[in-house]
Amino acid sequence: MQPLAGALVAELTRYLPGAYAGRELLRLGARVVRVEAPSGDPMRHVAPAWDRALNAGKESVVCDLKADPGLARALCARADVVLEGFRPGVAKRLGLGPADLPERVVYCSITGFGAEGPHAAYAGHDLNYLGWAGVLADTAPALPPVQPADLAAGALQATVEVLAALLERERSGRGGHVVVSMAHGSHRLAAHRLGGDPLPRFLTGGLACYRIYATADGRHLTVGALEPKFFARLCELIGRPELAGGQFDPDGQEALAAELAAAFSAEPLSHWLDLFEDEDVCAGPVATLAEGAAHFGEPSTGAAPGLGEHTQAWRGELGLI
Repeated sequence: MQPLAGALVAELTRYLPGAYAGRELLRLGARVVRVEAPSGDPMRHVAPAWDRALNAGKESVVCDLKADPGLARALCARADVVLEGFRPGVAKRLGLGPADLPERVVYCSITGFGAEGPHAAYAGHDLNYLGWAGVLADTAPALPPVQPADLAAGALQATVEVLAALLERERSGRGGHVVVSMAHGSHRLAAHRLGGDPLPRFLTGGLACYRIYATADGRHLTVGALEPKFFARLCELIGRPELAGGQFDPDGQEALAAELAAAFSAEPLSHWLDLFEDEDVCAGPVATLAEGAAHFGEPSTGAAPGLGEHTQAWRGELGLI
């Protein structure tokens, strides 16, 4: 499905959140144009492979928003959707705020802490938003292996809000301004835990039946056998059926984990994967990113644009030449 075919998205963002959101809208059929400073999105230089992956299939125009913002203003006025990631108030000062654009434009601000409030002007990145939101409390000082504030609370939430706003525009004819806060969104990812966990650190390392275990070859096995029937079968298969009775013993989790660790460390990962192949035990490998891509990767959407590659074409299309 390409539900956004024919829609134009202007992306005035830097780094991961806006680029990922733009990629999702592109995947749904939109035409996405990056508006970059003359030096380019810093991600081009800091993480060029990431930049290519997240921006493949998009277009790029170069515009100095302070010295000559005309191209950006005209492009945003033409767009169906504007994604921006400035600190609150900056877009307005540049003449690129929601009030400066036609009423039909869906304008999405991806912010760290929202458009107002005591934290609104704070600088930050993914790790900071997660820390403020309380998400890291169980596992600090370990870092998450992905950036959930940027990618989930920021980019995917922005995508949801934009799609909802486009649906509302179909009904009313008007766009609107939606504000995404990565800190608030990060907190929502964990807020269901405020009333307490069934057991301490229920899904963050407190349960032996929901952990990652080393295998004999230096690889790792994920075990997520929360349901008693799955855990009982797993214990049977590894030759330790007596362990199943302690699955949720609040005082016995570390002892149970030690027994499981000893069992799994006795054989290589391939042994366990073969053993569990046709069984409902909720176990699997810690695959490398390349291994994961072989099974679950998506085809490329084309090449990433060179910096400013489409500037002249857009100047012509917008009558600015």
